[in-house]
Amino acid sequence: MYKNEIVEEIHKYREDYAQSFQYDLQAIFNDLQRKQTEHKDRLVRLPIKREYNKSLNQNAS
Repeated sequence: MYKNEIVEEIHKYREDYAQSFQYDLQAIFNDLQRKQTEHKDRLVRLPIKREYNKSLNQNAS
C-alpha cells in the first residue's frame, strides 16, 4: 500500500499531541481554545454562506 510521508507525519503529530494530554478531549479542547485566544491575528473569519433557493423566489411572484 502507498504511504504518503506528509500524511504519516501529520498522524504522528496528532498522536503525540493527544498523548501529551493523556487523550483527554476536554483538555485538548481547552488547549486549542487557549491557542485560538492567544493568536486572534491568525484567525480567518469567513462570511456566512447563504444558499439561494430559486424555487422560493419563483413562488413569491
